[in-house]
Amino acid sequence: MADKKYRVLIAKPGLDGHDRGAKCIARALRDAGFEVVYTGIRRSPEEIAVAAVQEDVDAVGLSSLSGAHLQLFPKVLESLKKHDAADIPVIGGGIVPDEDIAILKEQGIQAVFTPGTSLADIITTFQSVCHK
Repeated sequence: MADKKYRVLIAKPGLDGHDRGAKCIARALRDAGFEVVYTGIRRSPEEIAVAAVQEDVDAVGLSSLSGAHLQLFPKVLESLKKHDAADIPVIGGGIVPDEDIAILKEQGIQAVFTPGTSLADIITTFQSVCHK
């Protein structure tokens, strides 16, 4: 990684209580040299946006296994915009059908990871969006 230590926020929007994957990603990013803020489970899009602004993060990573990604991920983008933080890139992950990935990217999600994506690919993507 470059000289700058990137700061990222990992969050679980909505009612999804399954956080093993999010914690695994947070740990991998930490081990790769990122500063990681983990919000915990069951956060509203507004809470996530406020935390991202308060923590002055370089990127936000969202995890959803509940099937609510098409509703929740765009709401996080809207909340970031509302807080004049639309420039913070957002990456999503979880159980996301292939046909929904294109929709999320059209709405502004930078990348979407599904089960089986390597940690190396995820780290590289975070490095890429933070470096912009």
